[in-house]
Amino acid sequence: MIGQLTKRSLAVFSKAGVLAQHIPGYRVRDAQISMTEAVSEALIASEPLVVEAGTGIGKTYAYLVPALLSGQQVIISTGTKTLQEQLVYQDIPALLSILKLTPKVALLKGRSNYLCQLKLFQLLRDPQFIPSEQLDDLLRIHQWAGKTKDGDLGGLTSVAESSESLNRIRSQKEACSGKECEYYDVCFTRKARLRTLDAKIIVVNHHLFFADKVLQEPTLSTLLPDVDTVIFDEAHQLPDITFEYLGQQLSMAYLIRLLNMIAHIQRLNLGDTAQIGRLAMSSVEALIAWQKAVREQGITEGHLLMSDKALSQLAWRLFNSIKQLLEVLVIHEERSYALDEQAKKLVIFHDKLRGFFECNHPELLYRIDCSNPDLRLTMAPKNMARECQKIFNGHTHWVFTSATLQIRQTLSIFCQSLGLVKAKSLLLESPFNYQQQALFCVPRHLANVNNETVAVRQMHEICMRAIQAAKGRTFILLTSHRMLEKVAQVLYSSIDYPILVQGQDSKQGLLNKFRRLGNAVLLGTGSFWEGVDVKGKRLSCVIIERLPFVSPNDNVFRTRAKMMDDPADDPFIDIALPQAIISLNQGVGRLIRDEKDSGVLILCDNRIVNRDYGQAFLQSLPPMARTRDLDKTLRFLAKIK
Repeated sequence: MIGQLTKRSLAVFSKAGVLAQHIPGYRVRDAQISMTEAVSEALIASEPLVVEAGTGIGKTYAYLVPALLSGQQVIISTGTKTLQEQLVYQDIPALLSILKLTPKVALLKGRSNYLCQLKLFQLLRDPQFIPSEQLDDLLRIHQWAGKTKDGDLGGLTSVAESSESLNRIRSQKEACSGKECEYYDVCFTRKARLRTLDAKIIVVNHHLFFADKVLQEPTLSTLLPDVDTVIFDEAHQLPDITFEYLGQQLSMAYLIRLLNMIAHIQRLNLGDTAQIGRLAMSSVEALIAWQKAVREQGITEGHLLMSDKALSQLAWRLFNSIKQLLEVLVIHEERSYALDEQAKKLVIFHDKLRGFFECNHPELLYRIDCSNPDLRLTMAPKNMARECQKIFNGHTHWVFTSATLQIRQTLSIFCQSLGLVKAKSLLLESPFNYQQQALFCVPRHLANVNNETVAVRQMHEICMRAIQAAKGRTFILLTSHRMLEKVAQVLYSSIDYPILVQGQDSKQGLLNKFRRLGNAVLLGTGSFWEGVDVKGKRLSCVIIERLPFVSPNDNVFRTRAKMMDDPADDPFIDIALPQAIISLNQGVGRLIRDEKDSGVLILCDNRIVNRDYGQAFLQSLPPMARTRDLDKTLRFLAKIK
C-alpha cells in the first residue's frame, strides 16, 4: 500500500503536477519516478536505500521532493563543494518556491573552508615578513572580508585557488581559542554551525559529516543535530572517507602546528613561564628527529617501528617530551583560556600517540604513511564494515545515491564495504542514447603509460589532433599534478585555443571561464573528474590520460589490503579495480550531460583492451559506441556543431 508521503511526492512529478506547471519542457521520466517512490518509502522504512541513478535521471529532485515534503529534519551530505552550492543556491530554493514551502535551510562546510578573522588581522598587523605577492592577496581577502556574509572562501574570486595566502587565513581547529577569541561573536565558523541547530534541511559534505560523528571539537559546542534522515549524494566516495575517519589518523603536521601555537600563546600571554615555550620547542625537535629517522628507514608498519631499538627510543623521547610539557601546562591551568584549549587538544593527541606506540589492540592495524610531507599514523579497525554499522543504525533513515556505484551491474561491493547488509538496492540506467550521442575511442598503437616521457609525447599528439577537430571544447583529465604540468606545458606552445589549467583559479572560476569562452581547453586532475557539469556544445571532447588506479604505495590502499583475512582475496581485484572503475565512470560522466549532447571520449591507455581486467571497466561503462580508429573518432568530433 502506497503511503501518504509517496502519493504526495509522485503527484509532484506527474504530467499535471507542479513541476510540469513551472518548468518549461518538463516531461515525466520513469526512472525519476521510480527513485522518488523508493526514497519516499525509505524515509519511513527501517532499511537503508542504495540507488545508482545514471546521469540524466534527475536524482537530485528525486530525493529532494520527498525530503522537503516529509517535514523531517534532514541532512544532505555531498562529496563536492560544487554540488553543495548547487543544492543550496539553486535546486532547494527552486523547489521550495514551486512547492510553496518555507523550511529553514543551512549550509555547513568543514572548518578550513571559512576565513579566520583573527589570523587575517594578525597577519596584516605585522606584514613586514610577508612576501609581496602574498600581501597583495591578503589585502584582497581583507577587502572581501568586509563584504562577505558567511566567510566561505568558496565565494572568494579575487584570489587564485593555489595562492599560499589562503592557507594562512583558513580557520583551523588547533589555532582556535574559542570564547576567548576577540572575533568569537562574529566568527564565521561558529555562526555557520549555529545556523544548523534549527534548520530543517542541512547541507554538509561527507568529510564534515564523519568528522562530526567520530571527532570532538572542544572549541565549538554546536555540532550536527541528531536528525531524522541522512541522504548521501555522491555516495561513491564513502568507502574511502569512512576509512579515513573510522581509522584514527594522527597528523604530525597538526602536532607541529599545535606545539607552535602553545609556544606562541605562552609568549603573548604568559611571559613569566618561558619553560612552556622551551618544552614545546623541545617536543618539536624530538618530533622532527623521529620523523627524519622514520622516513630514512622507510618504515610503514607500527609494529616494525617499535621493534627497531633506535626508532623506538626516538618515539618514546617524543612521547615523554610532550608528557613533560603537559605536566607544566597543568600547573598553569586557568591562567589562559587559549592555552587551556590547546592543552586539551594536546592531551587527546598524546593519548592517541601512546596507543599507536604501544600497538597492543588486536582489532587494529597500525600504519605509517610517509608518502606525503605530512607524515601520518593510522590506527584502522580490521573490520571496517562492522564499524560502519555502528553509524548507519538507530532511528535515522539512510539514503545513499550516486551516478556511479555499480561494478558489473551490481551494487553489492558498495553495500558490503559500508556494512549495509539489509539495504534495499535500486539500479536505474541513464535515459541517454549513448550509442547515438557518444563515441568511445582507445586509439591503436598506444605506448606504455608507465613511461612518462613517452606518455607525455603521446598525450601531446592525441590532444593536438582532438583539440583541432573539436575546435577547442575539450576537457583533459589527468591522474597526477606532475602530468598536468607536463601536458599543459607542451600544449601552451602548440595550440591557439584558450588553455585553462587547474590551480590558476578556483574550480568554479575556471568552469565559468570555460563556459563563457566556448572554445577553451581545460586540464584538471582529481576534483575535475566529478561534480562538473558543462552541457551542450561547449564541451565536445573528454580525453583521459590513463586508467585511474590508486598507487600501490597509497597508505589507505595498503592498509585496506592488510585488513584482508582470506588468503584468496586479491587487493588489486577487490579494492584497486572497483575504485578505478568508479573513478573512470566519474570522468566519463563529464561528457554527456543531457539528451542533446554529443561527444567523444578518448582514453589513452590500452590496458582496457589488452588486460583481462579491462572487461570489468567495459561492462561498467555507459553503452557508448566504440572504436580504435582515431581518424574515425576525429571525423565524428569535427561534425559536432
